[in-house]
Amino acid sequence: MFPEMRRKKQLLSKAESDAILYEGTSGVLALWDGEYPYAVPLSYVYNGEKLYFHCAKAGHKIDAIRSHPKASFCVTGQDQVVPEEYTTYYRSVIVFGQVRELEDENEKRAAAQRLAARYAPENSPERHQEIIRREWKNLCLLEMSVDSLTGKKAIELVQAEQSAG
Repeated sequence: MFPEMRRKKQLLSKAESDAILYEGTSGVLALWDGEYPYAVPLSYVYNGEKLYFHCAKAGHKIDAIRSHPKASFCVTGQDQVVPEEYTTYYRSVIVFGQVRELEDENEKRAAAQRLAARYAPENSPERHQEIIRREWKNLCLLEMSVDSLTGKKAIELVQAEQSAG
């Protein structure tokens, strides 16, 4: 169903791809709204199996998800511009899956806690709960399954690793 990566030498391992997803703070969610592709940058959290996002309960993004839940999500872990070579040394991951709006209160609360811990790690669990309670009425939480996950790095990084090893 998902095409194999053509340049297999540049394929990141599952562990390297997971590391990019764990360490990243934002990515681009690509959706289909029925007429156009719609790509939107989002903060997220990854738990090793699924991605979680928050959004408003109304708007273009949630309308697209409700109509067409299949999506892709891209995170760039490295993007070093190398002007003299007219290229970038990059590492990135693309996830394909389906996005669903969390309806179950326990699932929603767990996702909100993951996001709070990820983006405000200095705050106490009590503070996280206070903020979640305050925002709860307007909070929409989304979960993206991982049907396919592929990481890739620039050929220059592959060559540098081969030279070093």
